[in-house]
Amino acid sequence: MADNARAKRLADLIREVVAQKLQRGIKDPRLGSHVTITDTRVTGDLREATVFYTVYGDDEERNAAAAGLESAKGILRSEVGRAAGVKFTPTLTFVMDALPDTARAIEDLLDKARQSDEKVREASAGAKYAGDADPYRKPDEDDETDDTAE
Repeated sequence: MADNARAKRLADLIREVVAQKLQRGIKDPRLGSHVTITDTRVTGDLREATVFYTVYGDDEERNAAAAGLESAKGILRSEVGRAAGVKFTPTLTFVMDALPDTARAIEDLLDKARQSDEKVREASAGAKYAGDADPYRKPDEDDETDDTAE
């Protein structure tokens, strides 16, 4: 079992090699400039690597990019093996990164919260207190003299 530092270095190398090869080396039109490699993780035994990617576009472009990455998996693994110089080149698995979709959903929820806060602010703009302006009890002057007398 390899140490975590070695697995991290190999993951970084895989991310760089795959990104460069996608940008310059692969002529597949399905893998245009809209595919971005976001992260790479390698198992502790350095046998398997998971490459996370995003595709900026609609579902059709995402499906096409997934098919293009699957067909280019062998070429990309060969390049990783050439660059890494390890005894066993890890198998590559490509996974669509859900981070952009999650971030978009969080932004939508924050917008709804801001709108709700604005409605509450507008409703409370002309509101008055239900009771006195200062609802807290204050000691009477008589109570103060009684306490000091004892």
